[in-house]
Amino acid sequence: MAVTAPRLDVARVRARVEAVPDPELPMITLGDLGVVSAVTTADDGALTVDLTPTFLGCPALPAITAAVRDVLEECGHPDGRVRQVLAPAWSTDRITAEGRAKLAVHGIAPPSPAGAASGPVRVDLGVPCPHCGSRATRPHSSFGPTRCQSMLRCTACRETFPTMTAI
Repeated sequence: MAVTAPRLDVARVRARVEAVPDPELPMITLGDLGVVSAVTTADDGALTVDLTPTFLGCPALPAITAAVRDVLEECGHPDGRVRQVLAPAWSTDRITAEGRAKLAVHGIAPPSPAGAASGPVRVDLGVPCPHCGSRATRPHSSFGPTRCQSMLRCTACRETFPTMTAI
């Protein structure tokens, strides 16, 4: 006789889905990254989790989808569905403040959120170096450790570091 898990409500399922670590950046969760667009109940009663990938063709998407399906099963929703939602497109603005802090601790510089600056526009638009804090950073390579990252180089401390690619 199969034991079924009690069915958790939408809010609790969403919290569990958002707690899933990103397979490429395990220090950050799907919720921190802002890829969980919605968790809703369909007309037939099944839960649907909408994911917005960081970019089209993200190689981590099959692993993320499998992890979310596992969460749905653990939460008593084996009939749940996972959908890819491409519009509106994901942007780095969806990364939470906590997610930005986690990335910085691990040496990855996320772009500042749109509209984050108040007052005059800064002339030195470089991404702050996670090692020394200098904004004297320059592009080093369009290719980073994962497909959603590129590499920058700090001209102050001479360290290279990854940054989340802004879309």
